[in-house]
Amino acid sequence: MKTPINPFKQALAQRRAQIGLWVGLASGLSAEICAGAGFDWLLIDGEHAPNGLQDLLGQAQAIAAYPETNAIARVPTGDAVLIKQYLDVGLQTLLVPMVDTAEEAAQLVRACRYPQDDGQGGIRGMAGGRASRWGRFPNYAKEANEQVCLLVQAETTEALNNLDAIAATPGVDGVFIGPADLSASMGHVGNPGHPDVQAAIEDAIARILHAGKAPGILTSDEAQAKHYMALGAVFVAVGLDTQILARQTSALAARFKAEARLAAELPKGSVY
Repeated sequence: MKTPINPFKQALAQRRAQIGLWVGLASGLSAEICAGAGFDWLLIDGEHAPNGLQDLLGQAQAIAAYPETNAIARVPTGDAVLIKQYLDVGLQTLLVPMVDTAEEAAQLVRACRYPQDDGQGGIRGMAGGRASRWGRFPNYAKEANEQVCLLVQAETTEALNNLDAIAATPGVDGVFIGPADLSASMGHVGNPGHPDVQAAIEDAIARILHAGKAPGILTSDEAQAKHYMALGAVFVAVGLDTQILARQTSALAARFKAEARLAAELPKGSVY
């Protein structure tokens, strides 16, 4: 059995647009529902959602039943031990938050890679387990490095200052701009739509493309998502499952409660 190819990594290399959804409900059932929707990728959030390693595994297994949808996981921090564990459960694509320098990016590349005979590999610990299907992928240790996809998040002014070097780091496949944290870092807390923040995002997309890497971003604003894609953003998350559930349930309740109030205000016992 051959180590599986990572189709998401291939798509980024070919600059084929990949439309995704943020998954933060920490539920295998909701992940499966979202996987059936037809997105190219789902981001299982280990940073801002209550997901442990087994939770992530369960959701990744649910998503795997839908081969057209790729599971991506965001680690809570760029710790080499955590990265090893995420990869060992079979995840091929990782998103790492708060990467501010090229040195940090290079360390993450090494954490994602096994040592190789030529000495050009990394520091990922050798192990069997689910990633190699318990040894059923006989060449996994030699083939895994090529299939791991590393995405790093640039979401501070320091990261933007170092963006060219971060994006040029060998082994980094894509750079994701985090609008919320970036806006806070720029002094516009809670306002990623501020003109200064938007100008910085547009400039960042251009610089990432210039470095030959794939830019990514998250926005639930449809017009804004299309704008970023027109600028060249390759992997774009166009919504969050938590936000969709919150907004749609609130809107549904509001509509029916408004109708109920209106009915209660109508005069009773009218004669026709």
